[in-house]
Amino acid sequence: MIIEPMIRSNMCINAHPKGCAADVKHQIEYVEKKFAERGILNNVPKDAPKTVLVLGCSTGYGLASRIAVAFGYKATTIGISFEKEGSNGGAGKSRKKTGTPGWYNNMAFDKFAKERGLESVTFNGDAFSHEMRLNVIDTLKKMGKKIDLLVYSVASSVRIDPDNGTIYRSVLKPVGNIFSGATIDFKTGRISTISAQPATDEEVTNTVKVMGGEDWALWVRQLQKAGVLAEGVKTVAYSYIGPKLSHAIYREGTIGSAKKHLEATARELHKELQKDLHGEAYVSVNKGLVTRSSAVIPIIPMYISVLFKVMKEMGNHEGCIEQMERLMTERLYTGSSVPTDENHLIRIDDYELDPKVQEEVDKRMATVTQENLAEIGDFEGYRHDFLATNGFDIKGVDYKANVASLTSI
Repeated sequence: MIIEPMIRSNMCINAHPKGCAADVKHQIEYVEKKFAERGILNNVPKDAPKTVLVLGCSTGYGLASRIAVAFGYKATTIGISFEKEGSNGGAGKSRKKTGTPGWYNNMAFDKFAKERGLESVTFNGDAFSHEMRLNVIDTLKKMGKKIDLLVYSVASSVRIDPDNGTIYRSVLKPVGNIFSGATIDFKTGRISTISAQPATDEEVTNTVKVMGGEDWALWVRQLQKAGVLAEGVKTVAYSYIGPKLSHAIYREGTIGSAKKHLEATARELHKELQKDLHGEAYVSVNKGLVTRSSAVIPIIPMYISVLFKVMKEMGNHEGCIEQMERLMTERLYTGSSVPTDENHLIRIDDYELDPKVQEEVDKRMATVTQENLAEIGDFEGYRHDFLATNGFDIKGVDYKANVASLTSI
């Protein structure tokens, strides 16, 4: 069958197996090239991670983190994500359907890792569950390994409390007031205005339960209790701050409340790990990028489109893999202490929030119209990244070719 992107309400609801695999391969090639340029591809530093657990390993920053440590540092990796597999129909299957992008990404990662002789284990299941933690602990003990880097990059809208079964659902809403902002329709390129209603107190609490630091802390403490964290272990989770124009919907909204909880959790875990294992815990504040969720946030599509244009002109634009390669080599593993700001945050968003970049973005945002969108912003670049998250518009893939199977790459 020929697979074309199916876009509904600015969300792509299918994926291309070959495209996903090609995108993973491109990221691997980038990491190997950069690590070679840095002189560490075949001369791995002593402080580099050897066994890495990535929670939320299948897309975005989680996938890029796993690629960086595996194909750059030659680390053994264990990845966890919750993905839906593809189906070819028949034998009780109602119809053909593609799997989620992360399902194909994980398949591609394991394939390429095996080809290079790298050890990898990938779990498809609920990272919030105690059962998954026990599976990882059992696997580590059987492998005779201890984790020296734990990456927490779980992005989910729902979390089931592992102790009492309560279901929490996150929302992306402002707090206190309605927020309205421009968005871009990816099918038509039309600019429109969308609004988000303010969250209730319960919605804020539930969002923190899903996307805050509670689950991250459970993982770290249970792994430590089981004796599978190495001396000097590092753990890092990811956050976003962004420009002032998005603070009302993001940093000061429900998601921001969760991220602030995540950041407070990092400081608590850092103290605990320092005391017990001489370990470290951080939150890395990353650059704004096109994700499966950012496309439906008021103002964010417009801002990122303009941001991309400005940063590409200035020569400092980065995607997920560029950010994570730089995080690993220029922040976490430099042979010296990890640089942080006054709030104990790693700032890998430094290029985005450079005053020169933001000044130019603000100037353009004030003048953008339907007529000058292509000139002021980078709609095509945004559209490419939007499609690429699902394996479409990837260089070197023949999208007119028949895809024989939806269960393989």
